[in-house]
Amino acid sequence: MNLYQQQASNRRKTWLVMLAFIAFFLILGLGFDAFSLGATGGFFPIGSVVALGVGSVSAASSYFSGDRAVLLSTNARPVEELEAAATDADKLKLHQLENVVDEMAIAAGLPRPKVYVVPDADPNAFATGRDPEHASLAVTRGLLDTLDREELQGVVAHEMSHIRNLDVRVMTMVAALVGGVALLSDWARRGMMWGGGSRRRNSGDSSGDDRGSGALGIMLFVVWLVAILIAPLLAQLLAMMVSRRREYLADASGAELTRNPMGLARALEKIDAAAAPTVTVSRGSANLCIADPLGRQVNLKESAWSNLFASHPPMAARIAALKDMAFQGRG
Repeated sequence: MNLYQQQASNRRKTWLVMLAFIAFFLILGLGFDAFSLGATGGFFPIGSVVALGVGSVSAASSYFSGDRAVLLSTNARPVEELEAAATDADKLKLHQLENVVDEMAIAAGLPRPKVYVVPDADPNAFATGRDPEHASLAVTRGLLDTLDREELQGVVAHEMSHIRNLDVRVMTMVAALVGGVALLSDWARRGMMWGGGSRRRNSGDSSGDDRGSGALGIMLFVVWLVAILIAPLLAQLLAMMVSRRREYLADASGAELTRNPMGLARALEKIDAAAAPTVTVSRGSANLCIADPLGRQVNLKESAWSNLFASHPPMAARIAALKDMAFQGRG
């Protein structure tokens, strides 16, 4: 798949992700109306209207301002702001970061993204934004302190590849919408508890053909209940499936930009050796990072379980692939 095919694919997936989340919100709202509010003797689609509104607003806000939400959640600060109060040693590191970003933007043929630093000692990095013209690139303080220039160049090239391929659009939207799904699921559970008592009280007066009665009503109620309970899990699974394949592609594209696969390979080795998680990055934004910020064991090996629940491919496999590109693979 070439660059233009990858971009077209990510544009389609962006709209599919948006529509899937809106549809899921609407299902939760319809169920709330049918099984909670409908039990009181009347029916007005309050839940459906609210859920559709929340879903639509969440999708729109995720598209236009999801990157700002991600940056705020990690306490990322613009590199220019940090330079004003930095020591001489820190200014050298920040200037080096800016220079590397400029180089990789030119190599990728992209506008220079806004550059941020996350105040976290764990080495990590991510890119976010809806397109190259509205993109931001963030690295942790630990990354600046851990990597040399070639390694930093490899990481920045990896993130620039995400921007060039429009991966950031899909991943930023998924990260922002995952939180909306969890919120609406919690709201639906509370509504079910509030409306369940009325439904049970009215069940004795039914004639057998009223709302929610019969096998079909029970089956639909069970499906809705299961959807509420597993909604956050499904959202996380979608985020993880979206991100795994893109990491391999961004590694290869980043190595192509730098013409130095070993720079990124050494960077990934150092990142993998860091024991502490990236505490400033939330679970919902984990799929944006170059390495799993949560340090989960499921990301350590390839398996059917990992394919479902891991947010990143195994680091050892990524490093081996980069070394093969540099003709230094094991053998």
